[in-house]
Amino acid sequence: MISLFSCANNNPLMRRTNLDKSDARGEALWSPIHSLSALAAAGSYTAAAQRLRISKAAMSQRIAELERMAGVPLVMRTTRSVRLTEAGQQLVEATREAFEQIERSFAGVRDLAESPRGLLRVTAPVALGRQQIAPLLPSFARACPDVRLELDLSDRLVTLAQEGFDVAIRHTAAPPETHVAVTLCETRSLLVASRAYLRRNGSPVHPRDLAAHTCVHYLRAGESPAWTFQGVGRSRERVTVPIRSVFAANNSEVLREAAMEGMGIALLPDFSAQAGLRAGRLVQVMPQWQAVGAFGEHIYALRPYSPGVPRAVQLFIEHLRTALAGGFMG
Repeated sequence: MISLFSCANNNPLMRRTNLDKSDARGEALWSPIHSLSALAAAGSYTAAAQRLRISKAAMSQRIAELERMAGVPLVMRTTRSVRLTEAGQQLVEATREAFEQIERSFAGVRDLAESPRGLLRVTAPVALGRQQIAPLLPSFARACPDVRLELDLSDRLVTLAQEGFDVAIRHTAAPPETHVAVTLCETRSLLVASRAYLRRNGSPVHPRDLAAHTCVHYLRAGESPAWTFQGVGRSRERVTVPIRSVFAANNSEVLREAAMEGMGIALLPDFSAQAGLRAGRLVQVMPQWQAVGAFGEHIYALRPYSPGVPRAVQLFIEHLRTALAGGFMG
């Protein structure tokens, strides 16, 4: 007796129909599973949708369709957060390597082209980005016309993988070990004031002289206004002095403007002080003393760890490193 099952398997038309259904099911799964992975990384529907460049409604629809096909809940939703269920987490973990391999393979194929292409998303601190990074972008764009650039200026420490950034520019003393850090240049902190302020109030010679001066300083939550200095040259004395602050802001450009207007002595990163010093609107104060711990000592380009680095990322970091090689006060 011949079963219906064996007839179906021996019928070429039925076999082709079954394969078509399997192929269709596979195609229908890839996009929703990838969306679930993005949701796990981003932590919210809104952030995941932005990362995938789709609407929030489309994102929600993909997850709902995946849950329908799986037959089990994959996401736990509350009014404040989104979290994967055990089944959802298991699915993301099981498919993560496959998606990473696909991304690496595609990046490798894309880089076979004569010129890099695609979207390059960069994040940088506001002052550093405005003054030093943004002016370097037109020359990169001319050299790589097929690369689309996005520059996000924010002093918030973003998570590259979660928010879809390729490169982060950071001004810090210690880059995070979770990323590949490429040193772009050294940077230092400078004590500066306007000539008019110094004519009225005199020039401090020792850090303790700052007690008689008004100062403007970088605003950090929970910190008392105090600056630390170390002697340059033969004297390695280290001194920490409280300052009398008349103005504080969490942006070095704003502090530079205040100092140029004579509001007081300012401690600035050199990339912010540069323009005022070159224009003669600021002069360096106490050059025989080096400020310590106020700002970072290097500018870094950070990128996520990855076996394959897109050509556009490589060229962009090299472009910045070449342009900034001399530092800001060279």
